[in-house]
Order: sequence, then structure tokens, then C-alpha cells
Amino acid sequence: MSPDTPGGPGPRPESSPLDEGTAQDLLRGICFKTGPPRIVGVELEWLIHDHEHPTVPVAQERLDGAVAALRELPLSAALTFEPGGQLELSSQPAGSLMECIETTAADLAAVRGSLGRAGLAPVGFGVDPWQTPHRRLREPRYDAMEAALDRAGPAGRAMMCTSASVQVCLDAGEEEPGPRGYGRRWQLTHLLGAVLVAAFANSPFRQGRRTGWKSTRQALWADLDPVRTLAPGGGLPPREAWAAHVLDTTVMCVRREDGPWDVPEGLTFREWIRTGAPRPPLRADLDYHITTLFPPVRPRGHLELRMIDAQSGPDGWLVPLAVATALFDDPEAAETVYRAVKPLAESAGSAAAPRNALWTTAAREGLADPELRAVAVLCFETALDALDRMGVSTAVRDAVAAFHDRYVARGRCPADDLLRPGALAEPVLLSGAAGAPTAPPSPGRVASA
Repeated sequence: MSPDTPGGPGPRPESSPLDEGTAQDLLRGICFKTGPPRIVGVELEWLIHDHEHPTVPVAQERLDGAVAALRELPLSAALTFEPGGQLELSSQPAGSLMECIETTAADLAAVRGSLGRAGLAPVGFGVDPWQTPHRRLREPRYDAMEAALDRAGPAGRAMMCTSASVQVCLDAGEEEPGPRGYGRRWQLTHLLGAVLVAAFANSPFRQGRRTGWKSTRQALWADLDPVRTLAPGGGLPPREAWAAHVLDTTVMCVRREDGPWDVPEGLTFREWIRTGAPRPPLRADLDYHITTLFPPVRPRGHLELRMIDAQSGPDGWLVPLAVATALFDDPEAAETVYRAVKPLAESAGSAAAPRNALWTTAAREGLADPELRAVAVLCFETALDALDRMGVSTAVRDAVAAFHDRYVARGRCPADDLLRPGALAEPVLLSGAAGAPTAPPSPGRVASA
């Protein structure tokens, strides 16, 4: 791992210190890279459990052996692990939705097969419904993150060790205004994002108890930190708003070559630049700082939609990927949905997502809220039409239609299927059978959920 890689030991000593103007220029230049929307990616996080006894924690030695086997697989996606042992697959950027689905499904088939041979399974819930937070990775990055987030309460440890998501990555958009312009897409993400929270809410339990939220994961993110998890505010244009947000958010940690990392309290990146203490910040520190911000949508050259709970079943993940891509990248769908979600701004109020009334309602009630249900129905119907125009396989379109019929059209979300903690251990909710890899979707086939 390069010393300049986020999570590495620290910046190279020969790097030049940042000044405030350079930092602002870098942030404005790297956060929204514009061009015709045509690239898509997905990041899938999974909880890892024993296939036969999912309520029992997996022993560290057994998990280590499974991880070693996974690292030997010839995957297209990047394979990483979260602090609690959650598995993450980050796809390569794909030129089309179908390319992304097919390559990711092939990787997942290999992962499921390898885990299955160890009697384990990747499980798709937004929050682990059984386990208490237990950090398995002992690295300076996570030591510092835990210390910093503990200042705001227990939500940080729960997020680090027990949460999982589907993150959809889309192009930022075009420079010009209009349905595919980056300004419109940025605004759309923060209104449509609440609809996606509600439609795909899949975490009503934590530590064996019902929490009162359809998406406990989203509730945890909202409680995580006073600023770090918020969308930029202030009414500025997207580039300026994001640059100001990054510089005015507190530094989670200052990396060191040796020993524990410093965890300053109340030091924003802007103040760090101005004071130069405990050492002058460098470009690598700015890059790393960005990775410690967790807004619902993170601009990283592309738009990273971070608000969707992990989904149950072998093919649950592809539905939010297909729906989000269709609604953003098909011009007709983007215009239709933009008109549909604009009235949600009144429900959201002036507070930033995810702490405003709209996002709170989405996480607590899912599609039981009539306003969110009505918009979700229109969004899914619009997405289905767009998927036809985009030339996706019949199998993928059928998976989206089945989700619409089972949940959205009935004002329900996946959390509504989870009636009691004991039902969560039923094999149908695990991602594929142990030892039996699931074939990737093809033009005529999607593995049954």
C-alpha cells in the first residue's frame, strides 16, 4: 500500500504543505468531473455469518481462513473488509448497467462459492440484526476512527462494525444545465435519496430487538457525528458547497509514520491549514480527510450514493443499482423524476440531509408514509420504462418489476418482511446456499431471490 493511499501510514515527507487556496482549487476540481453520464459502478457490503447458525458469531480464526481463501479469487472487483469483518466488493467502472451487473454477479458467485465451502454466507441486512459491535480489524485508521466517533456516542461503533449497504456510483453529469447537468443531479440525489432510503429500508432490528426504525442503519448514520454525515448546506453551488464543507469539517485524525495516530478535537481542516499544527497538512492529508466524511452522497469525481441498506437474497442488490442508474442516466426518466421529487423539498425543510424531516420519516416509516409511497411508485414505474430504453435484459427488468409489485406498489419495504428476530435466521434470507455458487444474471436469467 502506498504511503499516500487513504488508510496508509502517512504522507511522504517530500510532499509540499497545502495552502487554503490550493486546497479549495483541488476540491472544486476533483469532486465533480463532468461528461456525458455513461459510467456506473457499485459497492456492495455484506455481513458474514455461519450459514446454518447465523445468530452465532463467527470465530476469528475461521473468518481469517475464509478471508485468505477469498483473497486468492481472481475477481474483477476490489475486495476489502470493514472493521467488523463485513466484506465489501467495489466494482470497476463499467460502460453500461448490464456490464456492471454481469461482472459483479460473476464476482459474487465466486465469493459465495468460496464462503460456502467454509460453511459461511454473505448476508444482506442494513444492520446486523443479532451481533453487538465487535471490531475485528486493529489498524491505526480504525483505532483513530473509533476514538473520534466515540465522542458523539455509540452509533459510531455500530456503524463501523455492524452496518452494510449498497452504494451506487454514477457520473457527476454534464457541465451544462438540464436533466443531466451536475447541478440538477446533485439536487436530485438529496431528494430522491430519501425515496431510496424508504423503498430499500432493510434493518428494523439491532441486537435481536426491534428498533422502531425501518432503516436502523440510516438512523445510526444520522446520529454518528454533528457534521461529518451531513450533506453540504449554505445554498452555494455544488462545487463551492462541497469545498467549504470539506474544509470546515473537523479532522478525524492526523496520520503518523509510527505509533498511534493523533485524534485532535474540534480542529477543522481549514484551521489545520492556517495553524500548521500539529504539522502542516499535505495533499495526501486532504485526500484522506475526504474519506472520513460520510454524507449521504459523496462527490469523488463521480457521485457515490451511500443511503441504501444492503439487500437480502442473491439478487436483491441489483434492484437499487438498476433503479438508481435508470432514473439518473436516462434523460426522460431524470426529467420525470426531478419534477416528482421537487415537492419533497417542502417536507425536507431547511435542515441538511440526513437530519431533516423527510429523511427521518423515510428511515423510520419506509413507504408507509403516503407521500414517499406515491413518489416511489412513480419512480419505479419510470425506471421500468427507462430500463426498456436502456436495453437491459428481461431478467433484470423482471427483478425490478417483482420488487415493485411486492413492496413499492403495496407501500411496503423489505423491513416489513422481517416480523420477528427469529425469522431473520431463516435460510431464504441468506445470500445463496452454502457451497452452491449462484450463476450470474444473463440476458435470460436472474438467480431467484
